[in-house]
Amino acid sequence: MKYVNTGVVFQEIPDEVTLSINISNCPCHCQGCHSQYLWEDIGNPLTAMSLNRMIEQYGTDITCICFMGGDAETATVNSLAQWMKSAHPEMHIGWYSGRTKMASNINLENFDYIKLGPYIKDKGGLDKETTNQRLYKIADGEMTDITSRFWKKH
Repeated sequence: MKYVNTGVVFQEIPDEVTLSINISNCPCHCQGCHSQYLWEDIGNPLTAMSLNRMIEQYGTDITCICFMGGDAETATVNSLAQWMKSAHPEMHIGWYSGRTKMASNINLENFDYIKLGPYIKDKGGLDKETTNQRLYKIADGEMTDITSRFWKKH
């Protein structure tokens, strides 16, 4: 599994300062995708060592790591999340998947947040009440839908 770039973001996971890691080779190919360059198999290997370097670089400035994609290699996403939980228990772990259903090889205990759902232009992203995408907070093996946290209060 390869990643192309990273960025510190404030809106992907509520109440977290998140290091988003953009993973390439996305098999979803959502129409209207804003990151079509991630459809290609490009970038550098995402490993425990590269994650350690990222965490050392950002230190306490971040509270969460979020894998943005990785749907082509869900077992690797799960394995890296498991490693993160063990090596960096202070860090929250998120995963943005473009799939409609959870991959069977994903262990919820390795994650604090999981987004499911492909981007559908007519429905909008997580910030639209019409979205088909859902962000779940994981606690005690249970998924709680927190998508409404993205919606502006009227």
